[in-house]
Amino acid sequence: MAGAIASRMSFSSLKRKQPKTFTVRIVTMDAEMEFNCEVLDHDVSKEEPVTFHFLAKFYPENAEEELVQEITQHLFFLQVKKQILDEKIYCPPEASVLLASYAVQAKYGDYDPSVHKRGFLAQEELLPKRVINLYQMTPEMWEERITAWYAEHRGRARDEAEMEYLKIAQDLEMYGVNYFTIRNKKGTELLLGVDALGLHIYDPENRLTPKISFPWNEIRNISYSDKEFTIKPLDKKIDVFKFNSSKLRVNKLMERQRLAREKQMREEAERTRDELERRLLQMKEEATMANEALMRSEETADLLAEKAQITEEEAKLLAQKAAEAEQEMQRIKATAIRTEEEKRLMEQKVLEAEVLALKMAEESERRAKEADQLKQDLQEAREAERRAKQKLLEITTKPTYPPMNPLPAALPPDMASFNLIGDSLSFDFKDTDMKRLSMEIEKEKVEYMEKSKHLQEQLNELKTEIEALRLKERETALDMLHNENSDRGGGGSKHNTIKKPQAQGRRPVCI
Repeated sequence: MAGAIASRMSFSSLKRKQPKTFTVRIVTMDAEMEFNCEVLDHDVSKEEPVTFHFLAKFYPENAEEELVQEITQHLFFLQVKKQILDEKIYCPPEASVLLASYAVQAKYGDYDPSVHKRGFLAQEELLPKRVINLYQMTPEMWEERITAWYAEHRGRARDEAEMEYLKIAQDLEMYGVNYFTIRNKKGTELLLGVDALGLHIYDPENRLTPKISFPWNEIRNISYSDKEFTIKPLDKKIDVFKFNSSKLRVNKLMERQRLAREKQMREEAERTRDELERRLLQMKEEATMANEALMRSEETADLLAEKAQITEEEAKLLAQKAAEAEQEMQRIKATAIRTEEEKRLMEQKVLEAEVLALKMAEESERRAKEADQLKQDLQEAREAERRAKQKLLEITTKPTYPPMNPLPAALPPDMASFNLIGDSLSFDFKDTDMKRLSMEIEKEKVEYMEKSKHLQEQLNELKTEIEALRLKERETALDMLHNENSDRGGGGSKHNTIKKPQAQGRRPVCI
């Protein structure tokens, strides 16, 4: 995932040997290792043992696409789960129950009433304390609702349940956002939020809904000098945004975030290039096969043409022999002698001549039909040859497939000369391919909408069910903000809460 550490490690116990020098013992799922290291310019607790947490700094925007290795996904799931339980990421109550059901599926596997009896979740930490305190519900009541959803996840393996958990968590407003205290030109205290989507400016009392956002692909330049930070939008008609930070590490973080984003853009460009090269090779193979088919069609057409010509000549020859036999019969009749014997012999010869003429006529007719059939076969062979040539022509003149993942709008300067499309890559989808692809996309869209609708109905049903047990006086500020966003139709997804700068020619929202 972009910006995250490549190999994940579990908690590490460290034993102090001498000032600022530690022996680090790292325990992972596959191995155990130990090495010496120094911690410089940090306030390290003097208590022993000292515990370090190795965590992802930059969160993936789409966990399903960016988390490739199963171990990386598992450790990231544990990190996000802990942050939700510790309330570092705000999660509404009904979504908390759904997430808890996926966490139980990941740990216990499929639900079995004979094994997972009442009270089996008594020792599990599955819901944020804020959610538990917000309702007049006993642990048994919470367990009953979690188990009801847990039973519906039958058949999902651990990694699938964890991925479903992350797909829900990544839409939470505070997922993956690092907050930093800043001040604008007027000295007003604000919060700067940094995540995979861009830069966001928040009111200190509202970390859910940004006052204004700057998506990465709409930022022209980011610069800083000492503690002053400047964001220049891509649209030059929109004023730049400046703020001050009391900590230099904010600037360093932003620089790392920008570099991580550029690295991700390069990786996407390389993947697109590899895909185009693969498709070019595939099209070349198809062209070779079409050329071979064309050659076979030409050979077949030549053989059929030759056989048709021979058959036609044989039919003409038989017709000529039949005509000669007919003439011979007439001649014999004209010169027949009057004697009985000669007459009998003459009748016998006439009969034989008539039989021979009839056979010749039938053979001639059969040969003529065979010649017509061969002409038809020749015409079909010529038509197959024409289609093969046309297919070869289509394959060799196709324009390039459009990239499956379009490149980001703004590539870094050092990639300006990176040209993915050459003169030799001149292929494109056929109409049938485009129609089939459109149908597949539409089918996936319908399935996703149906799944989202079912999930939303489940969440609304649970919310309605437990609403009567809600203690209004225990609502936190974030609970009230989330309810306001939900009433306006903007709650539940961080993508819905991001506000972009005002239209061209107007200043950003005054903050």
